Amino acid sequence: MTQDFATRIIAPGSTIGIMGNGQLGRMAALCAAELGYKVHVFGPGTDSPTEQVCAKATIADYTDLDALRAFAADVDVVTFEFENVPHDSVKLLSELVPVRPGWKCLHLSQNRLREKTFCNENGIGTAPFAAVRSLADLEAAVAKLGRPAVLKTTEMGYDGKGQVKITDETSLADAWAEMNGAEAILEGFISFEREISVIVARGVKGDTACFCPVENVHTNHILDVTIAPAKILADLAQKAEDIATRLVEAMEFVGLLAVEMFVTTDGDVLVNEVAPRPHNSGHWTIDACVTSQFEQFIRAVCGLPLGNPAHHSNARMKNLLGHDIDDWQAILAEPDAKLHLYGKAEAKAGRKMGHVTWVLPKED
Repeated sequence: MTQDFATRIIAPGSTIGIMGNGQLGRMAALCAAELGYKVHVFGPGTDSPTEQVCAKATIADYTDLDALRAFAADVDVVTFEFENVPHDSVKLLSELVPVRPGWKCLHLSQNRLREKTFCNENGIGTAPFAAVRSLADLEAAVAKLGRPAVLKTTEMGYDGKGQVKITDETSLADAWAEMNGAEAILEGFISFEREISVIVARGVKGDTACFCPVENVHTNHILDVTIAPAKILADLAQKAEDIATRLVEAMEFVGLLAVEMFVTTDGDVLVNEVAPRPHNSGHWTIDACVTSQFEQFIRAVCGLPLGNPAHHSNARMKNLLGHDIDDWQAILAEPDAKLHLYGKAEAKAGRKMGHVTWVLPKED
């Protein structure tokens, strides 16, 4: 990346290129429009959530080099709502247009093994882990880390996909077979009292801003409810924000980074995963913060001053999965409920169709 690409300010009226066309891109595009930007989205599939609300869409595979070059020629900056774009494709884009965050940040966060190693190298704690590339590796890792543990693919898995819990009854041969030969990571179990996340923005000049830590409740490995702010001690909240800030600075990151963490039963904070984009646990910020995560995202990738992330209200956000959206009329009848639907044509079990945020009085 040239120095000009690294620091270039993308003025309102310009076109933002977004890789990925799901609901995160949709909400980002809506905020971009409020700030006077146009959005050109790139991704496979038609009638996507982002395509419905943006100025232009390229419908192509992420490896289509001709489509990528044409896309780069039409935009002033590129960012991501979906990080699992082949890093070679991202490197190509970065030679043609500013890309924020850069391909090295994406390459790091695409792989759980690289991600956790990077955290530990920067003095940030994680669950104990080991690389697994064969059944023999798995047997050695289980002998070292013990049971229970979780075997995960290092790449692509999310919402519980690509992982197997290793218990006393688990056949290691069967668990390894479920990886289908993919590189994996074994993570030791830790005793934790709650899961939290912090979303932090970093601008082109190195300025940072954190949203308050929130508590996340998962059901069947999918985020169900986010409670903002998390009900944790002030020193733990500050430690979580410090960890997120250290990570974003160590990565020389420009954009929005979500850091999922565990609060352990002995009062420590450990990193679980990071996501280099807006995050499901930040949806509440649309209705309860001075600056939403999506506006902050646009500000950061365009080189604008970061907004104030303070929350003016407390909030409770719930994902609407599958036919949960059939309750839209009842939700709209609640005076403190804010409904957000993603424009997806077909409701399927476990599919994120929208979310609802209840705006609550802020507690002193």
